[in-house]
Amino acid sequence: MAFRTGAVSRIFGVLIALSATFISACESDTVRTIVATQPPTETQPPTATPMPSDETPTATPDGVPTGTATAVPTGTAATETPTGAATSTMVPPTTVPTSTATAVSSETAATETPTPTAIPTGTSSAQLVGSIEQVYLTDASPGSLLELISPSGDVVDVGSADARGSYVWRDLTPGAGYTVVIDETPIAATSGAQAVLGPVTVTAMTDPPDLSTLEGQVLERGYGYLRTRDGTLLAINVVLPGPIDEGPYPALIEYSGYDPANPRINQPGVLIGPLLGFATVGVNMRGTGCSGGAFDYFEPAQSTDGYDAIEVVARQSWVKGGKVGMIGISYPGISQLFTAQLQPPSLAAIAPLSVISETPSTLYPGGILNNGFAVDWAAERQRDAVAGGQGWSQTRIDDGDQICIDNQKLKDQAPDIFQRIEDNPFYTEEVADPLSPATFVDKINVPVFLAGAWQDEQTGGHFPTMLDRFTGTDKAHFTMTNGGHTDSLGPEIFGRWFEFFSLYVADEIPVLPPAAGVVLSTLGDSIFGVSDLELAPDRFVGMSLEDARAAFEADPKVRILFDNGAGDETTPGSPVPGFEMGFDAWPIPEVVPTAWYLTGDDGLQTDVPTDSGEKAYDYNTGYSQDVTLDGGSGAAWRTQPAWHWDFVDLDDEVVFTSDALTEDLILVGSASVDVWLKSTATDTDVQVTLSEIRPDGFELYIQTGWLRAARRVLNEDASSDLRPVHTHREEDESPLTPGEFAPIRVELYPFGHAFRAGSSIRIAISTPGESRVLWKFDVLEEVGDVVNAIGYGETYPSKIVLPVIPGADIPTDYPPANAYRAQPSRSVDVTGG
Repeated sequence: MAFRTGAVSRIFGVLIALSATFISACESDTVRTIVATQPPTETQPPTATPMPSDETPTATPDGVPTGTATAVPTGTAATETPTGAATSTMVPPTTVPTSTATAVSSETAATETPTPTAIPTGTSSAQLVGSIEQVYLTDASPGSLLELISPSGDVVDVGSADARGSYVWRDLTPGAGYTVVIDETPIAATSGAQAVLGPVTVTAMTDPPDLSTLEGQVLERGYGYLRTRDGTLLAINVVLPGPIDEGPYPALIEYSGYDPANPRINQPGVLIGPLLGFATVGVNMRGTGCSGGAFDYFEPAQSTDGYDAIEVVARQSWVKGGKVGMIGISYPGISQLFTAQLQPPSLAAIAPLSVISETPSTLYPGGILNNGFAVDWAAERQRDAVAGGQGWSQTRIDDGDQICIDNQKLKDQAPDIFQRIEDNPFYTEEVADPLSPATFVDKINVPVFLAGAWQDEQTGGHFPTMLDRFTGTDKAHFTMTNGGHTDSLGPEIFGRWFEFFSLYVADEIPVLPPAAGVVLSTLGDSIFGVSDLELAPDRFVGMSLEDARAAFEADPKVRILFDNGAGDETTPGSPVPGFEMGFDAWPIPEVVPTAWYLTGDDGLQTDVPTDSGEKAYDYNTGYSQDVTLDGGSGAAWRTQPAWHWDFVDLDDEVVFTSDALTEDLILVGSASVDVWLKSTATDTDVQVTLSEIRPDGFELYIQTGWLRAARRVLNEDASSDLRPVHTHREEDESPLTPGEFAPIRVELYPFGHAFRAGSSIRIAISTPGESRVLWKFDVLEEVGDVVNAIGYGETYPSKIVLPVIPGADIPTDYPPANAYRAQPSRSVDVTGG
């Protein structure tokens, strides 16, 4: 998701610092030039254009001839009122050359594919391109009336060209023979005629490209453009660790809708990679920055563009071994999953950090709209998607980059993200599944290194729920830790990440270069506020490459870092774990689901209470927009943030606390809060927070879960004792009967936590809010005074089911309560107040 949202100034500082590091670490003048590439002037063509060197880059994509549209007699204008831009879910660009459009009678257009018999009474400059599940039009007269005709001759859609003369039809069925009937005012006024563009072909996302269409592109160092299968030109920036003639170099791609192609200030991967000896190519997604096309959140074309970028980069003379890896945290981490599912033949490995498992788990947690981070991130993408929407692209436009200028033509065809959010509050397979990596990561067949944090303040920490679905590769390595969005870059992960790319992309024994310490120090100082972070020593020295890989693969598949923030006693909150554990699979095979039942004296116990009753609380929407920290992500990443994890009024929650534990307890995985709920309303929103009550008088936040009660229907096949999975289908919505109890199961997002003997387990049930740094909740409005109640005892056996690893030892003492990363603490009465 958004590595920048809420912390633009912090990341800007990191990038400036890394740029300076890169300049000082490399002695080549040409390398210095890369970091500070100047935008071209009006008489300077953009450098590094990925065309053969003897070709001149133009606005018309190479290999996609557009042909000429000839006017045809009118008489079959659209019988429907034009509707403007076609709505869609998601569609990618296909790769089909357009052909000469010829005139046909309107009768023919409605019944069969147009044939090339022309009645030349006029011409149109409009260009039509078939793409991945879409067709797009450019260079028409603004306001031109348009009819898209299917290969079978049916009218698919009608519309009108936007102010730039463009239009995109999305979500099309793949096939050859799509045409567009265009009625341009200048033609109609002079000849009374229409024109037919096409036919063109629409391809599927899973159709592999003709690789010969991607060959012959020469990518120079610095800023330029790369041509995809449908002719779209993507902005790129190539950063090399040294002179080209000293290559080839192992290569990595950072691919996202942020600004990885920005030649002035790059995303972290584009700068970190070269410092560690990797050539790194930043690629802007279509519809963003100076890249062509219209932006649509993870539409199929974005996946195929990633595939094409991999194949083009892998064919460069400066790339070692003819293969590349993918790099990136957050958005460029998530994009790796979407791209790798297509199995590009030249992809060697991926390392996605801080990712999502499903779009709904961040956008609609528990069926409740996240109108904090998720909506803010969508707004940022909407702003970036307009012409010149990213500052660096507007600069290039102002300075006369003609390709960037021409690449803005389709920008107004980006769908309205907010309308899509509003239109899809419930789960539908056709909309949600293509946007949820959990549904397709089984197709990934290359080595994977994935890391993330349970309390990620941006993406939410739900990603572990998909780890068991990486079945397409036997080389998958997962690391999880407590912490926030950037803790996947902590030193205990950074070192393994470098080993992974060395072994699987560089084909070299991992030996950290001197610059690695500088990189880590810069990251530590700029992001975490600590500069003395240390990396573990190289552990494969003297081994063969084969033995080093075998040793790496012998590491546990699942690595859990505990007490992150407490490993450096001199600096509490530094991103260093207290200890770690390794496991062979996820969910952890050793875990035993263990229930603690709610009691009438506000307790938790392992036996069902013999009495029965209920505990009531007021449904108070006033907390829904409250967050636990001022300053957003940037503040959350520091060593000891100024948390304000405030208490809610006693009347607004119910709290249940266990007796002090007599033995250490380690929990790893999802958890389920299974309670009987009653409300005076027909629906209500519920938040459950798990915390630790420590004997030193502090309460420590662990994890949260949410549910809109009417969404309580379960997908029984997918659910388990520890993880309820709700259908979230509109047809399954089940209002409460006011005054009657109903069983609900709330999913606590995954977590790993070590409870030491003497601590107690606590859960609090309330209205959503006051639980995250950036997440806010669009809760149901109160209609009168709404009161909820939780049942307990034999009649209503409410419980929390926790993922216990039996017999596990905790090798360290109690860390300071304020040391835990992304886990706020607050002072409490240890008797339960």
